[in-house]
Amino acid sequence: MVSCQSDTNLDLTFNVSDDRVTRDETVPATKSGWFGRRYLLVAAAIILLFILAAGIFGITAYIYPLFPRAVAMAIVAERGGRSEYERYRQTFAKQGVQLTLVRTEGFIENLAMLRSLDSGVSVALVQNGLTDPQQSPELASLGTVGYVPLWIFYLNPHASLDQLAQLRGMRVAVGPTGSGTRKLALELLARNGIDESNTELLTLPPNEASERLVAGNIQAAMMLAAPDAPAVQRLLVSPDIKLMSISHADTYVALYPFLTTVVLPAGFADLPHERPPSDVKMIAIKMSLVVRRDLQSAVQYLLLEAATQIHSSPGVFQKAGQFPAAEGPDLPLSPDAQQFYKTGIPLLQRYLPLWLAVLIEQLAITLLPVGAIAYPLLRGLPAFYNWGVRRRISMLYGELKLVELSLENESRDGLSALSELSRLEHRVSHLRVPPSFAHLLYALRQDISLVRERLDKTTERP
Repeated sequence: MVSCQSDTNLDLTFNVSDDRVTRDETVPATKSGWFGRRYLLVAAAIILLFILAAGIFGITAYIYPLFPRAVAMAIVAERGGRSEYERYRQTFAKQGVQLTLVRTEGFIENLAMLRSLDSGVSVALVQNGLTDPQQSPELASLGTVGYVPLWIFYLNPHASLDQLAQLRGMRVAVGPTGSGTRKLALELLARNGIDESNTELLTLPPNEASERLVAGNIQAAMMLAAPDAPAVQRLLVSPDIKLMSISHADTYVALYPFLTTVVLPAGFADLPHERPPSDVKMIAIKMSLVVRRDLQSAVQYLLLEAATQIHSSPGVFQKAGQFPAAEGPDLPLSPDAQQFYKTGIPLLQRYLPLWLAVLIEQLAITLLPVGAIAYPLLRGLPAFYNWGVRRRISMLYGELKLVELSLENESRDGLSALSELSRLEHRVSHLRVPPSFAHLLYALRQDISLVRERLDKTTERP
């Protein structure tokens, strides 16, 4: 009798009489189906899939650059800090990216250009207190990068002024329309009961305001600018101009959380002549580096790297390493900025050119999903192929078992059984299997011979 059980391990048991062979064999599954033609075809298909994915990525990278070769940054034309802007441009140039500086009349215009898709601006320096996530959902912050003090200059012939309320009735320059200076100045003056009904508020840019103040055409000027701005430097050393030390500075900080108090030390502008003659208490507003949310991560990291090099140095109003800071008073930090303040620049961008680091990252992003699919296939295909081969042999054993049962039940004559056995033997002799399964094939052929011997004895019995 030949009994067959088809499963993963293919348990084969043959029990025959004394003139037959008793065979109990359990053949374990193997991983040696690697040389099968089907597996090679599937492996070739996977390799072609990888090549196709890389080709698609290459074409896409060629047509749509992985990061822009040109970036536009909005800056305030007369705020000062020109050397800072040039250092941004130099840092970008080292990585093969052209940084275009778009000069505006103020921080409000910076914000408007950043929010407009038609402007082409994707980066801007924006003072805090101008927007919020509801008004600008398309924007994100990379952190604060420094203070912008509010300078309040007035003519020396007047008595020493230390309160904004004392500017009532004067001709005061409050910055051009659309500037951050004008917005902040009008808000603070309104707190002190000053408006256009009782005071002449002029929309003058800083340079013109400084010229008219020195000439005596106006009595005061308010401006948000860096200490090295030309208008500020001119007024600080002018003997007829004084800088207001605000006595209620802490009150304004309590009313407006985006403000802070700073102190300009005596003699800062001209130490031999003690200009200013004493420490000046001022209010300042923090400035943030703001980007569009769709700006590529590589460019955001490049901006943060440049900001660290440029704004981390000590200054008049800041300590070393104070900026850039992970602060988002108006807008939330972008995910890339949050990661930067935790771990710094990505590893690839530290040691590789920017274009190469981005290329490797994009290749990994493109090919990892393909690899995630291909790896289990490569691991599972040998076992699946082995199962297929063993199943084919098992099915042939099933046919052999039917022939033997027909003989036992005498349901078929010897000639027809012999003919069917011959066809089965022919199929087995032409069956192609990997060398690792040759022992199963030879075992099947031996078992066919045993059945043939029994069939010969059956046909000779009459």
